[in-house]
Amino acid sequence: MPEIRPSAIISRAFQIYRDHAATLLGAALIIFGIQFLLALLLPKLLFIAGLAAFILSVFYGGMVVNLVRDVQDGRRDHSTGELFRSVTPVLFPLVGLAIVAGIGIAIGFVLIIIPGLILLTIWAVAAPVMVIEHPGVFAALGRSRDLVRGYGWPVFGTIVLAALIDLAVNIVASVVASGLSDVGTAVVNWIAATLTAPIFALTSAALYFALLAVKEHAGQTEPAAPSPFGDEPQHTA
Repeated sequence: MPEIRPSAIISRAFQIYRDHAATLLGAALIIFGIQFLLALLLPKLLFIAGLAAFILSVFYGGMVVNLVRDVQDGRRDHSTGELFRSVTPVLFPLVGLAIVAGIGIAIGFVLIIIPGLILLTIWAVAAPVMVIEHPGVFAALGRSRDLVRGYGWPVFGTIVLAALIDLAVNIVASVVASGLSDVGTAVVNWIAATLTAPIFALTSAALYFALLAVKEHAGQTEPAAPSPFGDEPQHTA
């Protein structure tokens, strides 16, 4: 039976990263290059630059989800342009989802951190749900919660593992950038952002498809201790 293991999910995400690095990094270079230029050209309009950067990041994340869907059968069938175009119909719902989830998680972190971690976990696959299933914003959050239910701890472990990898890359970037000029530091940060950009989107998409597979094979339930994620007992075939 399929199962959710953090190491397996991360391994799958990085397998796709390795196999399609040209597409993932090429698109990230463009996206973060635009962000870099906006920050330089609009130093006094940080809100506009930040808003544009946010929308571009959401757009990129949607493209990554579509790439993962495209390679689920083991091969790429769509060009990079087609992957980007496929995000357009759900871009505004994705932005709305990111805003609502971000506000909810932020409030949760203010409330002694634990509620934020719970929301971060149960909404871990909301973006892939939005891109692939096209529900509304709140329906996507609910669908994500339903998919994660029963697998909260493995999903949380996957998020933590992805975050540690991201943190490690950024620590290395900080060490490399120490002593450089402001421009040099900005370039190093751009490179680090490009390298880490696919990680969470790939992880979320890999989680989504793994959870779908697990739910399809779910059978009888066994008694289990309650989880802070609102988990029901995990299913066994």
